[in-house]
Amino acid sequence: MAIKSDRWIRQMSQDHGMIEPFVERQIRGSENQRVISYGVSSYGYDVRCADEFKVFTNIHSATVDPKHFDEKSFVDVKSDVCIIPPNSFALARTVEYFRIPRNVLTICLGKSTYARCGIIVNVTPLEPEWEGHVTLEFSNTTTLPAKIYANEGVAQMLFFESDEQCEVSYKDRGGKYQGQRGVTLPRA
Repeated sequence: MAIKSDRWIRQMSQDHGMIEPFVERQIRGSENQRVISYGVSSYGYDVRCADEFKVFTNIHSATVDPKHFDEKSFVDVKSDVCIIPPNSFALARTVEYFRIPRNVLTICLGKSTYARCGIIVNVTPLEPEWEGHVTLEFSNTTTLPAKIYANEGVAQMLFFESDEQCEVSYKDRGGKYQGQRGVTLPRA
């Protein structure tokens, strides 16, 4: 199994629609316009966060239960920024839509800019032949409010190609998050 390079990511995205929309170079801010970088990097792809957020709230005193998730646990926010309360949590989604090849496993790691501010990005692996918008989980581990910027980089995807194809892919299993669009809540 080998990690894939910028050249491979570019080819798979341009020829096979692996990432849409696709940014073929890393976009960085200038001295006058600060931007958290996104697009292709040497061995990964820095994804952007869309402007749709679901921020945890305890207004309704709902219990967080992955088998019976209560949508009243969240407040919907549509904005260029999202403020996550101290020691709290928010969901968002990538701007990019992914189509993972059958012989590839994709891992997501948070960007250092957010990690150094106490904001942890958690994403489960993107399995072979999964497709959709990636739901992003942001944890604010600090005792202060934290800001997430829409349409800027929030995490990096790393692509690992196997030397053989799996017997059963996510698509073959009929995975419950296949083809998800928008911010997707837990499904039992």
